[in-house]
Amino acid sequence: MSIIKFLTSKVFLKQIILAVTAIIVLSFVALKWLKYSTNHGQFVEVPTLKGKTLDVVQIELNDKDLQMMVQDSANYNPNYPKFSVIEQKPEEGSLVKENRKIYLTINPSGYRKAAVPNIIRNTIRQAKPTLEALGFIVGNITYVNDIGENEVIAMKYKGQTIQPGKLLSKTSKIDLVLGNGKPSSN
Repeated sequence: MSIIKFLTSKVFLKQIILAVTAIIVLSFVALKWLKYSTNHGQFVEVPTLKGKTLDVVQIELNDKDLQMMVQDSANYNPNYPKFSVIEQKPEEGSLVKENRKIYLTINPSGYRKAAVPNIIRNTIRQAKPTLEALGFIVGNITYVNDIGENEVIAMKYKGQTIQPGKLLSKTSKIDLVLGNGKPSSN
């Protein structure tokens, strides 16, 4: 049998019609199944979670069939309670599918600690930016008799002299004792 006769035979045409019909039926069934299984056109609004504790957030997300993914936070925000949500992705009011993961940034219990740098015998002009770059606040400045004018002689925290390397919370206020340029009377 030649190829032309085979292509024009009733058996071949029946097989082509059956194959096209099967493809159409399978495509229709697959599209309906996808529409049902992916909840096509159905969205859930992301609730406002900022400022809420993890227990409250878990209840709200469970009610809306959303999942919670907690991310660490290194930046303490004093405007929010400890261990509450300070940021969320996607933002509140966004429309998402159910079972979507909502990524949360949590407020830590306090500021991170940083080591106090060695600024002894540095000038105030060098010491102040060094402390501020690490997140410390330069507090009161007092002067004592010392030959090094405007040089840091000592650092104090809450009235106590501290040594370089001491761990203090960021935003701690460090008082500086500077030399006034006059020789000490020893």
